[in-house]
Order: sequence, then structure tokens, then C-alpha cells
Amino acid sequence: MKIDQYFGLVLSVPDMFLKFQSRFSITTLSLFKNNKNSTFDPQSHAIQIFETSLSSIVASSCCMMAGLLTLVVVLCLINIGWSQEAPYRIHTLFSVECQNYFDWQTVGLVHSFRKSGQPGPITRLLSCTDEEKKSYRGMDLAPTFEVPSMSRHPRTGDWYPAINKPAGVVHWLKHSKDAQNVDWVVILDADMIIRGPILPWEIGAEKGRPVAAYYGYLVGCDNILAKLHTKNPELCDKVGGLLAMHIDDLRALAPMWLSKTEEVREDTAHWSTNITGDIYGKGWISEMYGYSFGAAEVGLRHKINDNLMIYPGYIPREGVEPILMHYGLPFSVGNWSFSKLEHHEDDIVYDCGRLFPEPPFPREVKAMEPDKHKVRGLFLNLECINTLNQGLIIQHAAFGCPKPKWSKYLSFLKSKHFAELTQPKECSTYFDWQTVGLMHSFGLSGQPGNITRLLSCTEEDLKKYKGHDLAPTHYVPSMSRHPLTGDWYPAINKPAAVLHWLNHVKTDAEFIVILDADMIMRGPITPWEFKAAKGKPVSTPYDYLIGCDNELAKLHTSHPEACDKVGGVIIMHIDDLRKFALLWLHKTEEVRADTAHYGKNITGDIYETGWISEMYGYSFGAAELKLQHVISREIMIYPGYAPEPGVKYRVFHYGLDFRVGNWSFDKANWRDVDLVNNCWAKFPDPPETSEADRTNEEAYQRDLLSIECGKTLNEALQLHHEKRRCGDVRESSRVPPPPDMEIVDEVKFERSGNMSEKVVDQLLPSESSQTFLDFRFWMIFLWGSSVLGFGVVMMVILRGKRQKKRGKKSRSVSSRGEFKENLGNR
Repeated sequence: MKIDQYFGLVLSVPDMFLKFQSRFSITTLSLFKNNKNSTFDPQSHAIQIFETSLSSIVASSCCMMAGLLTLVVVLCLINIGWSQEAPYRIHTLFSVECQNYFDWQTVGLVHSFRKSGQPGPITRLLSCTDEEKKSYRGMDLAPTFEVPSMSRHPRTGDWYPAINKPAGVVHWLKHSKDAQNVDWVVILDADMIIRGPILPWEIGAEKGRPVAAYYGYLVGCDNILAKLHTKNPELCDKVGGLLAMHIDDLRALAPMWLSKTEEVREDTAHWSTNITGDIYGKGWISEMYGYSFGAAEVGLRHKINDNLMIYPGYIPREGVEPILMHYGLPFSVGNWSFSKLEHHEDDIVYDCGRLFPEPPFPREVKAMEPDKHKVRGLFLNLECINTLNQGLIIQHAAFGCPKPKWSKYLSFLKSKHFAELTQPKECSTYFDWQTVGLMHSFGLSGQPGNITRLLSCTEEDLKKYKGHDLAPTHYVPSMSRHPLTGDWYPAINKPAAVLHWLNHVKTDAEFIVILDADMIMRGPITPWEFKAAKGKPVSTPYDYLIGCDNELAKLHTSHPEACDKVGGVIIMHIDDLRKFALLWLHKTEEVRADTAHYGKNITGDIYETGWISEMYGYSFGAAELKLQHVISREIMIYPGYAPEPGVKYRVFHYGLDFRVGNWSFDKANWRDVDLVNNCWAKFPDPPETSEADRTNEEAYQRDLLSIECGKTLNEALQLHHEKRRCGDVRESSRVPPPPDMEIVDEVKFERSGNMSEKVVDQLLPSESSQTFLDFRFWMIFLWGSSVLGFGVVMMVILRGKRQKKRGKKSRSVSSRGEFKENLGNR
């Protein structure tokens, strides 16, 4: 292979990934000139990408379903981003009664609605009797549409307040002008907290196919109850909670929803737990069955998404970011707990300054629970109650209540840190510090050519994103939330963005090398050295992909014998990549949708959540083309693993935690720390190589590599901060909070005496003891000199003032004598 041939290097992560493109001559490719244009506007470019070509990604996902092709393209073209004006008219509804119980829930839901950026209006369907309205205080808590109360059924006299939900929707459809000017409706319960925009067209809803959350306990869909109450029992879906549907479907469904609720409520003979799943056996969930049976009756089949909504107290699946919390059940954090039923008569909305009991702080939760996945669930519990309390604070202020006294908790609720904790993001600084590390190592590695990052962001995140200049960048539409299924799976951005890049960038590169962002390059990766060729890609072994050897491969590829257990580093000919990228995306979607085969014994995924679907998508896609990999164990190593003697690894992949003595590093611990935008922030320094234990040669070599990885990351951050002209490290006003610490505002530092200065100090660049002593000596010397100089100056000034006073006094005496003498002469 000649030295002037081209190859490219692509770096990827779930939400953003980098692509290197290199040429073995001095000439710079035009691709990078475009990316480095100083007048480039990433936001407008992202919009242009959406408008002109997002269909090429998602339409390709559906090319095997010709009937959906046009619909998919439309969905793609309108899915430009929820930060802009919604492309469809959308309305959010929730139903309540005139009670204190629903008032504090209303405050929480409406606050979260505004905080989440949900487009369109929200309307409270308020069911009150005339008598209740006379003493009701909460008319101004939310935009409200009054509906007649059916709590006491006008025909049967049955007391069943839950029937007000379908009755209120029917009344709204018939009498509200808003119902005449809407395309999509989202129906929620009052005891919910919205975490992000709920866009029906984005989570997969279609006309005739509403989206809903899964209510598995509705066992009546599978037994005699469904057969008794709908002519289409096979269409009965176990759904509820979150409902997103087209207005035409709601018009067809609502009357049937109400009548089926009445039917089930009157069918007392079938209220038992074994038939309904109702633990009380009192027909309390008749309205839920009314919805399911009504939908079956009018032929509506739901797209059921079990990832959109979560009950606080539950642990979310790995990689799943729920956009809705339903606090219908009690939940706890340590010794603290919350149950909505304990606040049934609570007038907390009207009691100035009173909030729900404050929960532990995030740092306290991390101290009490070592399991990261459980911590994530506990953090959702905190977010739920903290959002409720934040809403109460705002409502009390709207009522004109006195400003509450300062407290650590109030300060936390008002802090930027809490705002960041409660906003799911894609473009985060978690990938930025990885980018900084990789870019630095790329420059040291001797890798020929340039580097380009493929950045996957929503348009809203792109507006706030600060890291545009961290690497030459190609912007791609985010598919983290799948535009057809609503599935939250950021890893799909890897094949989707490679496909987008191939479709939108002209390149004469001959080879492409794909890496992950959490990697450090130690030397050049060249195709000829590792014997890559057309039809023969090179990669590193991922032995845990056991699905290549069992039924998973047989289900998802026509050539299971060609499935290779590979990943991490990939070197592939451009022609192969062009044929392969679309299959990579398709197979990722296939495996991700195959939830029946998520089991650890089938996939090797210890979490059994389909999180490694993209890896299988790669292997199965390559198998379809019969691309047989050259598998090399000499390219990549995980820090913490013992190296093979004599092997010069080209890449560190720090995807797993590793340690040397008492020092350790786990990238997951730095997910929420902004190491890039806070001057001089860095990781705790690893030990010096001289401190590594040499009693065991294998362990010694392992520790040397771990130390090298840690040092390289900190060197990269140091150079990044110098490039930003951060100034003197000792003059840096603020370093980022570590993962277990809330930085609220300056007041918190003054009043809270138990802050851990140790962790903050870890983020400051460390110096040798001698350097520190020298620095301290000069600081003391300068301070002493300043004090001495100030004293000398003050002495001179005071002495001058005394002399002036004496002069004035003598002149005054002389003047008075002259004045007297003149008077005497007169």
C-alpha cells in the first residue's frame, strides 16, 4: 500500500462519537475545511440536516415496510426538535376534583409541565359539585375547564370518583373550543411528574395506534372479564397512566371509555382479585378496564412502551431515561419515605412556607448505597419529591407568601445543580472530557491525518452545548429516542451517525477506523500493519458476545456461521462500510426490538436490558455480508488488565474501572462533573510509576499501563485549561462539584461547615511538596514585603500630614497676630 493512500478513523460513543479521517500526504481533505469554517453555525446546520436528510436514516430503517415509508419520512421531517414550535397542535389533559389532595398534585404536575418544555397548553378537567365550588380555593392553580361531577352517578347513585376522568374527557371534547383546534392529545394523571417533552409523534404514536404505558396487572384482558365486556377481547391492551393519541381516535374512544367504565363498575360479580387484579376486590380499577375495553371495542391497538413511565421506588432499566414519574405508590430513601395517601386532606398548597419533609441530599444517598443502579433509582425518588417541593415554593410566592427563611434545602432547590440533575441531556460534558483525552492522545500517537467528531444532539441540547470547538465536528440528528418506536437507546446513534456521515460527506478515504470516545491512543493504527483489506476488516475480540454461537444469531442473520465476536476498534475498507452501515443500523433495531431474547444466557448482557444490541447489530450486519474479520488481540487493552509480554498496544479502552493501590478510576463516577468548563479541574492524580509494586512483574506491568492512562487524561485536561487561558490555578473561582457533593451558591460555602474540602481539592492540580513549599515561601515573602511597604508608605504620608498641620498652625498664629496689630494701628 502506498503512503499517499487515504484512510479514515472514526470514534464513537452512545450520544456523540468522533471520526478521524487521515491522509498519508500533507494535503488536507475538504471535509475538514468545511468543518473548521469559523462562520459555521451548528444549530442551523443541524436543522438543515433534519430537513434535508433525516429521512435517509429512519426511512432506511423501514425500507422493508413499503406501506410505512411515506409516513416515516413525514415523521422524520417534522421531528426537528421539541425546542421549536411543535409541528402539530398538541394538548395535555388531566382530571381532578375540588380537594386539597388534588391541589398539591396539580401544583407539582403543572410545575413539571413548564419545567419540561412540553409544547402546547395544559388543561385541568375540574370536577366539582356546586356545593364544593362554594368553598374551593384553587381555581387559579392551573388552566381549568370545569366539567360536571359524576362522582355520585346520576343514574345508579354509585360513588365512584374515578369515572370523572372519562366523563371529563367526553365533556371537554363536546364543549371546549380547544378540542376543535388540536391534532394530538396527551392524557396524564394528576399524581405525575413530567421529566421531558412527551411528543406523540416522537414516541411513535400514529393515527389509529396510540402510545401508552404498560399496566401488567390488568389481568382481566386475558380472562372472562374481557370476553364479557368487549366483542374484541383479543384487542384488549393492558395499558394506562400515560396516553398519547390522535384527536380523531380520542373522539371515537371517549364515549366508549365512559360506557365501558359504567359496565365494569356495575359488574360486581367479577370484581374479585383473581379476575381483575384489583388487590382490594372493590372495582376501584373499573375506569382502567373501561379504557382498555373501550379501545378494543373501537379497534385501537396500542404501541406499548414500558420505558416512558416509572414509579418512584423502582429502578430504571440500564440506559433507560423515563420521561414521566407516577408516584401512585409509596417510596423511600433510607429512613425517609413518602406516600401520597398520607396527605389526602393536606392543605399544604395554602400553608405558606410549608413543604413536604425534605429528603436526603444526593451525596448522602451515594454514601448509603454502593450499588450505582440502585442509586439511580433513589435519585429519581429525590427528583420526584424535590420537584413537588419546588412547585410549592413557586406557588406560595404566587400567593404573596412571605419569603421563606434561608435553609440548605431551599438553597439546593433553587440551585443550578438541581436544575441540571433534573434535566435529561444528550450532549453532556461526560463525553467532552473523553473527547479532550482522545484528542490529546491522537496528537501524541503519530496517527496520520485529521480528526472529526460525529456529534449526536437534539436541537435543544445543541443550543446549550459549549463544546463545539473541542474537535472538528460533523453534526448528526439524534436517534436516542427512536422516532418510530419511542425506544430510548442512545447507542443506536453509532450506526445511525456513520450512515449519516457516509450519505453527506464526500471522501476519498480508502479505510475507516472506528473507536469509542472512552479510549486513549498510544500509537498509530494503520490498516497495512494489521493486515486490513477489502472484504477483510480488522477488529478486537469481544468474547462475551455469546449470541454469535446460539439462537440469537440464527434469528437475526442468514449466515450465523459468519458472526464474529468483535468490537471496540474496527478497521474497515470504505467500500465495505458503505455496504455495511445500513445493515448495521437495521440489525441494531432488530436486536433491540427482540426483547424476548434479552436474557443473559442468550446475549451475555449481565443487565439483560438489550444494552449491547448495537454490538450485535454490528456483528450480525457484518455476517449478512460475510465480512470475516481479522481478530487482533494486540491493538487494544483495558487498563487494569495484565498485558501480554512484548505487545505494544495502540489503544487504552477505559470502559471498566481500574485501580493501582489505593487509587482508582471509574469513568461512571465522573458522569455529572464538568471537568472541561471549570478551570483546572481534573481527576485525582494516579501514583507515580516509582510507587508501583514490583514484587510481581505481571501486576507491575498492569499498573504501569493504568498509571499511564490516568496521567494522559490529566495531561489532556491540563493542556485544555491552558488553551482556555484559565489563569493562575490559585485564582480559579470555582471547581466543579464532585459526584457526591451539591454546590448551591456562595452562601452555602459560608454557612455549611461540613463541606468536604478534600474532594474539592482532588479536582485541583496537585503539586510536589517541594513546589508547594517554594510557592508558600514566595507567597509569605510577597505578603511580608507588601505589609512592610504599606507600613513605610503610611508612615511617610502621616509624617507629611503632621508637617502640614504644623505649618498651617504657625501661619494661623502669625495671621492672628498681624490682624490684632492692624486693629491696634486703627
